[in-house]
Amino acid sequence: MPIDPSIAIGADLGSRTFSWTESDVLLYHLGIGAGARPGDNLSAAALRYTLDDAALQVLPSFGVVAPTFHETDPPPLDLPGCDINLAQVVHGSQSISVSGPLPTSGTATVRTTLTDVWDKGKAAVIWQEGVATSPDGEELWRVRSSIFVKGEGGWGGERGSASAVVVPDREPDHVSSYTVTPQQALLYRLCGDRNPLHADPGFAKAAGFPAPILHGLCSYGIVLRELTDGLLGGDATRVGGFTGRFAGVVFPGETIRVAGWRDGSSVIGSASIDGGERDGSPVLADCVLSLA
Repeated sequence: MPIDPSIAIGADLGSRTFSWTESDVLLYHLGIGAGARPGDNLSAAALRYTLDDAALQVLPSFGVVAPTFHETDPPPLDLPGCDINLAQVVHGSQSISVSGPLPTSGTATVRTTLTDVWDKGKAAVIWQEGVATSPDGEELWRVRSSIFVKGEGGWGGERGSASAVVVPDREPDHVSSYTVTPQQALLYRLCGDRNPLHADPGFAKAAGFPAPILHGLCSYGIVLRELTDGLLGGDATRVGGFTGRFAGVVFPGETIRVAGWRDGSSVIGSASIDGGERDGSPVLADCVLSLA
């Protein structure tokens, strides 16, 4: 069968050493919409994302893309025990936890393992975990992600477990919106994800979409940035981690509505389409921002 859990689960995907610079951090922040609002070019708070001076900070979601930031080919899917193609795959969920503020430049090594394969009947869910360490062996961050592989379930495997994050039954402590620019996906793909689903209209239609869609990780970064700005005073060093499940797609030009609720040592968030024909359609669900 195309996916063999006996081979996939526990497979060591090896390690890779990578480096990043302040320019990479700036490009990533621009890719997730930092500096896009009127007046941001004059705002000291906004410039913490977009100006390479002593105040530059790193939004922790950068750690998700840092290992592959300089890739120029579509992401490979040569996973042990998994015979799948890119048109079958959508990002399922993503989380990152950081050990401390991420440096604006540096070198690290990430080692990645396939941890689980779930059988959802008409699809499979494949989980990976990666740990990034500094040259002296200190853990910098840890990521966990899943991909949803359409048409590859049904072998009778474990369905897996999932617990929904309950949104508080009260008005949110923060609401904001961000309008995705027409070229947002074309800009964000320069952060190392050249999947043609986000740029090539023909590829997108073959995958079942009327047009290229925004990268899920771009939405993920947008939501984290909006919650950080709205509830943490724009201080990225207060973010200890962020988790979200990709609940729907975003097309360039649409507006994302972000809501957040303070909940003890964390922030619960949600994101949906604001306005237009798809008003209210989910974007990111089960969002939890943990405080450092």
